[in-house]
Amino acid sequence: MPTLCSLPDEAMLDRLQRGAFGYFMQTMNPRNGLIPDTSRAHSPVSIAVVGFALSCYPAAVERGWIARAEAVRRSLLALRFFHASDQSGSPAATGYKGFYYHFLDLDSGTRVWNCELSMIDSSLLIAGMLTVATYFDGAGADETELRELADALYRRVDWRWSQDEARTIYQGWKPESGYLHYGWEGYSEAIVLYALALGSPTHPVSADCYAGWVSTYQWENLYGEDFLYAGPLFVHHYSQAWIDLRGIRDPFMREKNSDYFENSRRAVHVQRRYAELNPREFVGYDRNCWGLSACDGPTDEQLDVDNEPRRLFGYAARGVPYGPDDGTLSPPSVLTSLPFAPEPALAALRNMLMRHPDILTDDRLATSFNASVTAHDGRPWVSAGHYGLDQGIVFMMIENHRSASIWHLLRRCGHLVRGLRQAGFAGGWLDAPAAGAR
Repeated sequence: MPTLCSLPDEAMLDRLQRGAFGYFMQTMNPRNGLIPDTSRAHSPVSIAVVGFALSCYPAAVERGWIARAEAVRRSLLALRFFHASDQSGSPAATGYKGFYYHFLDLDSGTRVWNCELSMIDSSLLIAGMLTVATYFDGAGADETELRELADALYRRVDWRWSQDEARTIYQGWKPESGYLHYGWEGYSEAIVLYALALGSPTHPVSADCYAGWVSTYQWENLYGEDFLYAGPLFVHHYSQAWIDLRGIRDPFMREKNSDYFENSRRAVHVQRRYAELNPREFVGYDRNCWGLSACDGPTDEQLDVDNEPRRLFGYAARGVPYGPDDGTLSPPSVLTSLPFAPEPALAALRNMLMRHPDILTDDRLATSFNASVTAHDGRPWVSAGHYGLDQGIVFMMIENHRSASIWHLLRRCGHLVRGLRQAGFAGGWLDAPAAGAR
């Protein structure tokens, strides 16, 4: 089989997208449809990864990588599990108020690691449920049940409770201590969260909740680019896996004469310029080697490395230009930038693969590598295994680049469209009469 770097762009992307989808095919628990956070042994479930898996099934059906009936079966396994799950909010439950704990046991589906009830990860899960409900529109019993379950699960979410009396939505809650003591401050991946919360027909957040969040935004000029600041790349990408933000604007972006899609393009330029300047002098950074984002990384306890002592952050949301930065780069975040900046993303990806072939196994990208931290044989540190979040966002953004089919599908999701309008988005496809129609 030819190496990826020797293939034309379209063939390379096809291999990477199919490899990413293989993660979900190979790791799903066949008893409940749940997907582990990583491919490492004994990994718990990430509810967001389940949302990504659900979101990938429709495009995989269209590409002939999974039969429609099998995709429905897998989707129903997950939706039936969550519908029947323990919603008491106890420390050993699965969720509360329609939300779910961030990490669950792969077999029992109950809370692990004393983790929080996560509003954003629950939103990514719900977005996946609505994706399959929008696509699988057949009259048969299984597809009808799938739509009914997704609708019931969305209506069950008490978004108003997640705001309580605060100005913005809380980021999480724990049965031992209540709400986490912080909400959403600054631009983040939360557009899809707020759209779902505002579009709810049962428990929507207050009308001014989105404006309260936007009021915390930070507009900056960096390396000649005026843009809405967020340091890690994933922030600029996650909501846009589902929502086509090309040409539609909320009040903030109308005032700035921009939109979130354009903002992501500018974020790529800022990343490339930062890596080119390489102010902290890490090994390998340049115009075609960038990608600071949330990812795994080496730690200060890392053994068997040949380099001077430095502070290493482990799993962290690395960002540009203010850090943190320890020399760790995320190849998936580069590939995920494909819709916004195709040529720079492909050039960087090919460069990374040629320099560091160990970042690719089974046509799947490792979450990260660090060329400043090397083993005795001179090879750079590479994160072990694969992360489901990476494989999901890679699949979805390759698909949006190739066909825009996921974006076009979610334009038909009435709940999501209603939420965008409630947030003040207008223009482009959102003003078309058929937007949100079923």
